[in-house]
Amino acid sequence: MKRGPFFAIAAGVGLLGGTAYFAIGWPGVSPETIQSAVTRSPELIDRAWQLPVAATFGKDVTWQSNGSRCGPASIANAFRSIGEEETTEAEVLEGTGKCWTGFCIMGLTLDELAEVARTKTGRKVSVLRDLTAEEFRGHMKQSNDPGRRYIVNFTREKIFGAGVGHHSPIGGYLEADDMVFILDVNEDYKPWLIERERLFSAMDTFDGDTKRGLLLIE
Repeated sequence: MKRGPFFAIAAGVGLLGGTAYFAIGWPGVSPETIQSAVTRSPELIDRAWQLPVAATFGKDVTWQSNGSRCGPASIANAFRSIGEEETTEAEVLEGTGKCWTGFCIMGLTLDELAEVARTKTGRKVSVLRDLTAEEFRGHMKQSNDPGRRYIVNFTREKIFGAGVGHHSPIGGYLEADDMVFILDVNEDYKPWLIERERLFSAMDTFDGDTKRGLLLIE
């Protein structure tokens, strides 16, 4: 499954070359599983929100509007934190030709998300994949640089035991604890911390024929 927690079933005659798409979500992860799979201790979360990049989000994440739009929501949140003009899903997607039905059918790949970002900013946008664990660690250290914004594409299954691909911004890295702060754009999950090695394992997976990875805006 590509991209985000979403898939489509052809249903009757309609749009898109005679096919209308009815989108339904994947089975969810229970609140208990979400809570136990990642770290949300108040002390660590408070420290994470004080990291240089996380602080630019103002302890506020705008949730994705539906299960397919984690990518555009991640771009919108990252843009807001660095002062770009397009800070909503609709503004990010306008004029890109993506997700015009209101849903990103099958979600967006990392490359497609980079293409969307490049149409809306003059900043450098890079796709980083096939990283080694040590290279990933280096980027997590740099995720505390206020001039950089990272969005990670990972599979929830590796972390929560269920779910598929997802995009979310990285709020920073608690180096002393070796934990990464994920500003999850899905309201059911909310921001959480995870050990760097576990996040790398969830990112170092395939989305179809290509690897997942990081999107860097600088």
